[in-house]
Amino acid sequence: MSEPSESFTDEEYAFLRHVRFGELPPTVRPEERVELTETDARRDRPEPTGGPEEWALRNSPG
Repeated sequence: MSEPSESFTDEEYAFLRHVRFGELPPTVRPEERVELTETDARRDRPEPTGGPEEWALRNSPG
């Protein structure tokens, strides 16, 4: 691809970002933030079905 013959100014780039993405949401202030508490089980690992013996077998070498 060829390089553009002219360069945009910072203001023109800001306008193009605004046209493409629209307005940004308002900034969340620190006092408005809340701590996240997960209530559902993790979906990236299966639920353990056995007791400590099963985990000892899974994590043992060899």
